[in-house]
Amino acid sequence: MLRKRSPLFICGAFIFVAWNVILIFVLMRRPSTQGSLDSPDELGNTGDKARGGQFGNIMNEVMLVANAFEAEIESQKKILLQIQSHWSVWENKGDVTAAKPKSQAEHSAPVVIPILVIACNRVTVKRCLDKLIEHRPSAELYPIIVSQDCGHVETSDVIASYGSHLTHIKQPDLSDIPVPPQHKKFQGYYKISRHYRWAFNQVFNTFSYSTVVVVEDDLEVAPDFFEYFRALHPILKSDPTLWCVSAWNDNGREGFVDPGKASLLYRTDFFPGLGWMFTKDLWAEIEPKWPASFWDDWMRHPDQRRDRSCIRPEISRTLTFGRKGVSLGQFYDKYLRFIKLNTEFVPFTKMDLSYLEKKQYDESFEKEVYGAPVVTVEDLQSGKLSGSGPFRVQYSSPDSFKTMARNLGVMDDLKSGVPRAGYRGVVSFLLRGKRVYLAPPAGWSQYDPSWS
Repeated sequence: MLRKRSPLFICGAFIFVAWNVILIFVLMRRPSTQGSLDSPDELGNTGDKARGGQFGNIMNEVMLVANAFEAEIESQKKILLQIQSHWSVWENKGDVTAAKPKSQAEHSAPVVIPILVIACNRVTVKRCLDKLIEHRPSAELYPIIVSQDCGHVETSDVIASYGSHLTHIKQPDLSDIPVPPQHKKFQGYYKISRHYRWAFNQVFNTFSYSTVVVVEDDLEVAPDFFEYFRALHPILKSDPTLWCVSAWNDNGREGFVDPGKASLLYRTDFFPGLGWMFTKDLWAEIEPKWPASFWDDWMRHPDQRRDRSCIRPEISRTLTFGRKGVSLGQFYDKYLRFIKLNTEFVPFTKMDLSYLEKKQYDESFEKEVYGAPVVTVEDLQSGKLSGSGPFRVQYSSPDSFKTMARNLGVMDDLKSGVPRAGYRGVVSFLLRGKRVYLAPPAGWSQYDPSWS
């Protein structure tokens, strides 16, 4: 690559050349001080003494000119040295400038995104690990770290059987945690929170990664799981209004998602979890105040979310197969076991995802949702509405939201006032092939944390 020349260098070189041209011109045009030497006849009419004297004068003149020329050469040499010195400084600056493309190339090199699997005492972690390894396009770009709590030997043996395909780390503190008497039955939630904190510190501080995708040991991943997170990593890093990317749609049951739109992505104000990516910067923010228990609900509190959103898909890129756990299968039988796992590979890294940037997304979202006609739950259930929608069902209170959500078949719980999969209070889903928005009135401004 050609460097841009310094103006000082160009100016100095021009002066040097110009000066020498003028010097040569003057020397060539300089007349004799002892008469013209153009006439051999005149020279021949003088005596030997005169000729000798004139020759001596010419030699003296030549010597004077030579001395002057030598002095000028020294002067020009000093000027050139100064020019060279200034050019070296500029050239070094040029090297920094020239290094920028290299730096950019290094910056644009694929980032390593580790997969952190949180494990405890489920030997069925094998199903999770088998799918991760099956769909993983590169072991170098997606190292798998399994962090195990509980000290369960059989589960540890399963993890160890994968050898160099993954890194197996163990949470060292297996002691019980002092809890309030009324929380004695929630001891498991306290241990989980302790484990997550330890594991995140290992990933970010011990292994020094800048980003992580968190997967629980009871999740199966889709074929484009890695492609999905790879494509969304730059958006997560560049958009301060985002704080996570999730592979999960809380309302992603069969019949409630559009199978023809596997590439469709949304912003959501609800922290979904269940296969999610976040950065070291976020961990540095929340780690000092990490809760003793119930970390996922804590993440959904306004003090942590701070009006930031996550990205989530129309069709989930994870599927939970773990009915048993500390939550005792809460929601599993009614919702979670029916979640549709994407099977179509979507080349997200080759797609333009700029529509997810907040300003552009909000403008389109506002027009789409509040441009849709308002209908009732009965209208939707009757099957008399023509077309594929979208249609809007409007709620105005937590009670009306919960009633409508139950009647329409979507999850009806609210966390700090935010509905599952909701954005700006709006929940999007498919019902009998029609796009439906369960939405607050136009002009919505903020969530009410008392709606829980």
